[in-house]
Amino acid sequence: MADNRTAKINRLNRISGQVKGVAQMVEDDRYCMDILNQIQAVKSALAKVETQVLKDHTACCVAEAISAGDEAEQRQKFEELVDLLEKTRR
Repeated sequence: MADNRTAKINRLNRISGQVKGVAQMVEDDRYCMDILNQIQAVKSALAKVETQVLKDHTACCVAEAISAGDEAEQRQKFEELVDLLEKTRR
């Protein structure tokens, strides 16, 4: 799990650098399509991190709630996932 955490942190640090690069592109008044392409790259990179965090959540937090047999905890984890999916559709 620590390796997984390190990989996510490294990816987020790269994304941070990409965002700073996009800001510099805007300051430099670069071509709009170049800026938009970089923004798409940032969004894609964030989506990959989001997917990994979601996988980790289901493999750890949700799995623990299921194995514990606590119905209230299971319901809560399910509702959290549904709420998240609803937010992404807005």
